[in-house]
Amino acid sequence: MSYYSNRISEAFQDAPELTIDEGSRIVIMSDCHRGDGSWNDSFAANRNLFLAALGEYNKNRFTYIELGDGDELWEVKDFAAIAGLYKNVFALMARFYGDDRLYLLYGNHDMVKKDPEFVSENFGPLGFPGLKVHEGLVLSHSSGKYKIYLLHGHQADFFNDRLWKLSRFLVRYLWSPLESLGVNDPTSASQNSSKKDLVEQRLSRWAKEQGSIIVAGHTHRPVFSAPGEGLYFNSGSCVHREYVTAVEIKDGAISLVKWSQKVARDGTIYVGRDLLYGPEMLDKYFEKN
Repeated sequence: MSYYSNRISEAFQDAPELTIDEGSRIVIMSDCHRGDGSWNDSFAANRNLFLAALGEYNKNRFTYIELGDGDELWEVKDFAAIAGLYKNVFALMARFYGDDRLYLLYGNHDMVKKDPEFVSENFGPLGFPGLKVHEGLVLSHSSGKYKIYLLHGHQADFFNDRLWKLSRFLVRYLWSPLESLGVNDPTSASQNSSKKDLVEQRLSRWAKEQGSIIVAGHTHRPVFSAPGEGLYFNSGSCVHREYVTAVEIKDGAISLVKWSQKVARDGTIYVGRDLLYGPEMLDKYFEKN
């Protein structure tokens, strides 16, 4: 196996397993990048879209899985600034947690969450006592028919994985200031198309080698694979311009959806859900040819 295949596998060595069946309702989001409200807080514009979407998922008793980079802890040094600004977001997430319907993974931009002390000190007071943030998570069907592997995806990106502290330094003190002048960060998989392609190829190759579905974030590019065409999925991000995307698992099927602002015939503005791809029955991805 290649370096990247080994690195991706490593993310699941100590990963918890969540048993699912046809009655399970799961929503997977990634890359919220909740910031401090400054000019480069990409989440701020979509805050209400996220709250509306997550509110609907809570009402319908979905389990919420966040695949990393939930908080922008490269550009923002102090988590308290994020927690103070987005109290209503964390309060809603805490409702999922209180019902045992919340799983958080860490990504490269919130890698500090792999430190249990950091999580306890910062998330405990917000209503998440005993919260554990993982690198990977495995959804295991109760019948043993298949497993679905979830991770952020930076594991397929050497510079943002093994060299994440250097990357954080460059983003915090070089690329973030230059962004205001319209200069894109060449180290970012979300801003560099060639880098996105490489990351996706590595994740897709791992999924094919394992014969299992993998769902990631990191690149911000939503991906849905049809049965027989691949096993790689990407939930996209919560910082697309004027919409957020998510992967849903419901009634034994998988879908990619989008939430955005809409206008009703009477002029009322509301947040609505659009089905982008699917639903496709998960069993189809594991049928033997």
